[in-house]
Amino acid sequence: MLYSKIEGSGQPLLILHGFLGMSDNWKTLATQFATNFEVHTLDLRNHGRSLQSEEFSYEVMVQDVFEYCQANNLTKIFIIGHSMGGKVAMLLATRHPELVSKLIVADIGPKFYPQHHQDILAGLNAVDFSIKPSRADVEEIMKRFIPDFGTRQFLMKNLYWQEPGQLAFRFNLAVFNHKMDEIGVPLPEALVFSNPTLFIRGGSSNYILDSDFENIKEHFPKATIETIPNVGHWLHAENPAEFHLKVMSFLE
Repeated sequence: MLYSKIEGSGQPLLILHGFLGMSDNWKTLATQFATNFEVHTLDLRNHGRSLQSEEFSYEVMVQDVFEYCQANNLTKIFIIGHSMGGKVAMLLATRHPELVSKLIVADIGPKFYPQHHQDILAGLNAVDFSIKPSRADVEEIMKRFIPDFGTRQFLMKNLYWQEPGQLAFRFNLAVFNHKMDEIGVPLPEALVFSNPTLFIRGGSSNYILDSDFENIKEHFPKATIETIPNVGHWLHAENPAEFHLKVMSFLE
């Protein structure tokens, strides 16, 4: 079963994080949404506190979320997915349209994405936990590969004390090292979700281009595509107020 944090009451709203993220990344927004909905913020498999497994693909992640909904008697859900979580949400909605009432996808499209996390993986793999590094040591090692401070801070949230004096990453790096191509796979061609769908993209991000609109509409004929200006791929963290506003006006 997937780890989740549940708060609020009302219609269920599921939130799915991106690659190398976890439910904690959505803590502030989840609490805001919980004034209107029963919010379930999930850790996807091989991330956060959820199960670690050699199996890693969008199909198995969708099955995890589907089984989570069944176990918690969730129906007619709203679902938000960012990046990799957006691909999971898209596939869930098209595979189980009876389960999903409205879909919100943050800064990812249904298309194929070439692998582009090489520097991040190199930085993560450069950390040798056997020498018991401190948090500062880990950041110093990653800095050589990942110059962007915000990205490093995002990754550092995955550090935890496995035991006194011994740090580790919560995500399953060993599996990601040989399953990286799974992250970029497209939504299967014939799949369609006909309920209302909102795509929100970052104005400074290149994940959803104007040229992708046609492909989005083929899979999601009722899709609305909106842009938050002056934010990148982590649009919900860079401008949470605008993100919250767009989601609430869509869901209400």
